[in-house]
Amino acid sequence: MNEKFEKLGFYPADILLPKDADMEKWAVVACDQFTSEPEYWERVEKTVGDAPSTLRLILPEAELKAPDVDARIGKINAAMDDYLGKDLFKTLRESLVYVERGQSDGRIRHGLIGMIDLDAYDFTPGSGALIRATEGTVLERIPPRAKVRRNAALELPHVMLLIDDPDRTVIEPLTAQASGMEKLYDFDLMENGGHIKGYKLSDAQVDAVADALTGLCSDAAMQKKYGVSGVAPLLFAVGDGNHSLATAKACWEEQKGKNPLARYALVEVVNNHDDALQFEPIHRVLFGVDAKEFAAEFKKFYPNATESKGEGHVIEVASEGYEGFVTVPDPKMQLAVGTLQTFIDEYLKTHAGEVDYVHGDDVTRQLGKKPGNLGLLLPAMGKEQLFKTVMADGVLPRKTFSMGHAQDKRYYIEARKIK
Repeated sequence: MNEKFEKLGFYPADILLPKDADMEKWAVVACDQFTSEPEYWERVEKTVGDAPSTLRLILPEAELKAPDVDARIGKINAAMDDYLGKDLFKTLRESLVYVERGQSDGRIRHGLIGMIDLDAYDFTPGSGALIRATEGTVLERIPPRAKVRRNAALELPHVMLLIDDPDRTVIEPLTAQASGMEKLYDFDLMENGGHIKGYKLSDAQVDAVADALTGLCSDAAMQKKYGVSGVAPLLFAVGDGNHSLATAKACWEEQKGKNPLARYALVEVVNNHDDALQFEPIHRVLFGVDAKEFAAEFKKFYPNATESKGEGHVIEVASEGYEGFVTVPDPKMQLAVGTLQTFIDEYLKTHAGEVDYVHGDDVTRQLGKKPGNLGLLLPAMGKEQLFKTVMADGVLPRKTFSMGHAQDKRYYIEARKIK
């Protein structure tokens, strides 16, 4: 391995790409998308047909609880072995891949694909690891996902890691150099997924990436960005695929000493300052609650809260016959979502009701105004708050933000052997 990467927890990888596949049929969206829209996956199935496709190598999370899930996982493992046996892939030895992803809004997102050392990653809140989770990890979500990975010959990543690179030193230099790089693919993604191009980095470009990443985790960088010194640097924060990466970590812990390939996981790295990267809030809707009782208990929990839009953490409220705002001044948490989620968790311990996490302002208001419901709309988190909050609070509250629309999520293209 390139020695320049040894202290970064991130490395070039032996990346697999199909040799002659129809790439539009090969690439499918991340398995954790469209979980409530089985018709989406039915359309993908029809589009793919009998062609080689990553659809055969992944399990859509909509099917995680299917009664025949074990048989489906067996078919996935067999398909991996079949593709490897047919010599379907070419291998890019110790490589990094630069990606330009055209999104549904017309913007171009820039990424860098390589692998991380799972020993440098920790999802424990307050961890000092180089690679950290941004939100709380629900441990119960790991075992069913581990069943998919445990006996798999290949991994295909939908994990997106973020770097805090305001001076744009790591990925952005590659944009200007792309015309002279080896192009690996260039095609439209199915189901209105946009367009994607991939380029292989030269040895010199790989070294430049290592040098730039080293600069990001220096003490001088920590002082400049966060006003702290002598602390464990945070180089990568998990943006998407938190539970997928936690599953890879769990499987590595099981296989230590037996399977060195399992120590690493393929990821895409994106600069948090990429103009195409947009954070959208995830709102809360409570079902089966008494809105007036909820408001009274909220006031007890936060005695200084006011029914107005003021200074502090502002939350919009929508219920049957009511629309307004509540403000918690002088909050103890970094983000409004933390202030709200802390109360919701306590409230539901002793009161009836359920909470769901909803995208979109209008749909949250519509749901909240139905009898027995309560919609709570949160402000968008500024991207500049992400790393500072993880440094200060350990992790964000669960379901804090979403990065873009479902069709703009990662599509599976690259693969790597993990056994």
